[in-house]
Amino acid sequence: MLKTLYTRLALGLFLLLLAVGLLYTFISLYSLREYSASVNQELHRDLAKNLVSDRNLVSEGQLDRSALEELFALYMTINPSIEIYLLDRDGSILSYSADPAKIKRKQVSLEPLRQLMEDKSRYPVLGDDPRSHDRQKIFSVTPVPSVENPDGYLYVVLRGEEYDAAETMARGGQVLELSVWALLISLAVVMVAGLAIFRLLTRRLTALTRLVEAFENSNMSHKPLITWRDKRPVVCDEIDYLGVTFDDMACRIASQIEQLTEKDAQRRQLVAQVSHDLRTPLASMQGYIESLKLRRDRLSQEEQDRFLDIALKEGQRLSRLVDELFELAALEAREKQPVPEPFPLAELVHDVVQKHGQIAQDNQLELTLSGDPELPTAYADLAMTERVLDNLIGNAIAYSPAGGHIEVILGQESGVPEVCVRDTGPGIPEKDLPHIFDPFYRGDSSGTGHAGLGLAIARRIMALQGGDIRVENRATGGASFCIRLPVYTPNEPSL
Repeated sequence: MLKTLYTRLALGLFLLLLAVGLLYTFISLYSLREYSASVNQELHRDLAKNLVSDRNLVSEGQLDRSALEELFALYMTINPSIEIYLLDRDGSILSYSADPAKIKRKQVSLEPLRQLMEDKSRYPVLGDDPRSHDRQKIFSVTPVPSVENPDGYLYVVLRGEEYDAAETMARGGQVLELSVWALLISLAVVMVAGLAIFRLLTRRLTALTRLVEAFENSNMSHKPLITWRDKRPVVCDEIDYLGVTFDDMACRIASQIEQLTEKDAQRRQLVAQVSHDLRTPLASMQGYIESLKLRRDRLSQEEQDRFLDIALKEGQRLSRLVDELFELAALEAREKQPVPEPFPLAELVHDVVQKHGQIAQDNQLELTLSGDPELPTAYADLAMTERVLDNLIGNAIAYSPAGGHIEVILGQESGVPEVCVRDTGPGIPEKDLPHIFDPFYRGDSSGTGHAGLGLAIARRIMALQGGDIRVENRATGGASFCIRLPVYTPNEPSL
């Protein structure tokens, strides 16, 4: 019942309105009572003075006690809501119009009386109620027999016992009933209006919740068919921002799940390919060693040397493949980071070409270096860059037929140093080009009998150094691999 935001908001609104209504009722009743007391005291501020004047309570400068007794009897009949007391100059009660059995005070404080006589615009001023030890009432007061010669005070309580009884009856009856009905009607009207406003405010949040539930039920494997942008193309407030952010998050999650699925498939394929590529040289090496052991007495020295050479070659191939696996894993995990430094790229390329010159000659290939030797100073890891060049030139030698030509060209593009390795081999089928840098990818033109990791390592090295590597087929036949490296500038930050 309380699980939805709308229900909680409605309950919160009801409790808030109820608290506000009760507080408003209390403050209203209190303020109304204070207001009524102020008005009543203002209207009757001269009542005591008028009683003394109109009823001839002072005769020849003295207070007429008999006239005062008649006044007590008269007002107990005509206006029982007021009570009249005669006080001496100390505030002691000398006589009164109220029921003697209910008088509990013998003296009232004169301080409120003096305040009202000194400033008659100050309302309400409360004085002691002779009927109670702690209750105070509004009053009217005047000195007697006169202001010039006061022997005491005529103290008139404007809200006497009869008034309190009538007020209590009214408050407990119609006034209370009206207050309760007013509170209930106000709560109902404001509650209905508040629920309608909450419905308008939360309907978009409800729609967003449905989108989230739909995405969750789809196992988050594909992007939502309906997005928040379809419903609200313009961002207006926090809910719209939350919806747009959810769209982006859902797209990223779906994309990441798709990538994870693809990576998992690649991982499975990689495991299978690694197993195959490791098993092949291992089986070949094991086979030749077993043959050598079983047939040693029947094999000539030349055949034994040939078997050992083949086993050694397969062992070296296996060792190289394992090293490449560890190297790629370290690069992917960023355990192996480049240490960039400025160096002349042309000199490094020249040294690498010289290193591979004899191998190319042994394979009846022509390896040449051309282009602009005045390249901008490169800023990269020297050893890693040499590793990439070794791989590219080695692959060109491996895939080029005898009598072919391998050309290493130095150049620059928009001030960025570039090295291209071009061969005259069979080239790369168009369908293999997008996957040529994938680990263990084996194209149809593979002639080495196994799929290596060199190009995958080369791409990862170039990415870590802030450079790039690309490949394309030449129009005249063969493939062209090009790498570009960052240019050195003073105060170059390390990667």
